[in-house]
Amino acid sequence: MRSYVFPGQGAQYVGMGKDLYEQSTLAKEYFENANEILGFRITDLMFEGTPEDLRQTKVTQPAIFLQSLISAIVLGDEFKPDMVAGHSLGEFSALVAAKALTFEDGLKLVYARAIAMQKACEMEESTMAAVLGLDDETVEEVCESIKDSIVVPANYNCPGQIVISGSIVGIDKACDLLKERGAKRALKLSVGGAFHSPFMQPASEELQSAINATIISTPICPVYQNVNAYPQTNPEYIKENLIAQLTAPVRWTQTVKNMVTDGATEFIELGPGDVLKGLIKKVFPEAILG
Repeated sequence: MRSYVFPGQGAQYVGMGKDLYEQSTLAKEYFENANEILGFRITDLMFEGTPEDLRQTKVTQPAIFLQSLISAIVLGDEFKPDMVAGHSLGEFSALVAAKALTFEDGLKLVYARAIAMQKACEMEESTMAAVLGLDDETVEEVCESIKDSIVVPANYNCPGQIVISGSIVGIDKACDLLKERGAKRALKLSVGGAFHSPFMQPASEELQSAINATIISTPICPVYQNVNAYPQTNPEYIKENLIAQLTAPVRWTQTVKNMVTDGATEFIELGPGDVLKGLIKKVFPEAILG
């Protein structure tokens, strides 16, 4: 069975989407439509902006969404997913690709999400760190052991790779403890804030009204959602999981395992970069990657 996966924040690069724009009239139409919807020429920032431009959450998220989704659209009839999933932001790309959301509604939600997350980041200093070489349980134990600060697992990316999220003090303390417990690396990331943690609660509340006001249809195939890693086709549950996603961890390891259990053999990544292919191969070495 064929599954399509869509990347999240961090996959951006200067020049992203330019080939797509220049080689496909259909892609160009969608990019130009996006410029109108957003009210600024995001294509200029994607094709010729600086790395600093692209690192702004309000630019990064819609940029990655656009390249990912338009890559699916230009496939036309070749795009026949048996299942889809996206990592964090990528879940919105997956939902639009699976026709649960319209292009316009998906882009508006992604932009609203980006703005809400940017605001939440500015309310209180927070950060994230990548932890390599430890099992999930050990990382969870260390996070729970820190009582005076917020520190939580944020991304279960693949066996031996977890990203944690929390306050600056809490993350520093956790990194020291995780190294003591045998982590190969516990390295702070250059991000704007603690995504997928309680620090995103204000963003979740802000996004909730936008999601509830948006029509979500039954997708053409199951969408495996980050919050619980289960396949979903019920629009009401999809909404609930999207709202919960900002403060809950991304269960990518479990998502890939569940997709494999349900019959996935081929994984095709659509969007900038190929980070998800590497993670999938670590979860399921036999995977056919497209």
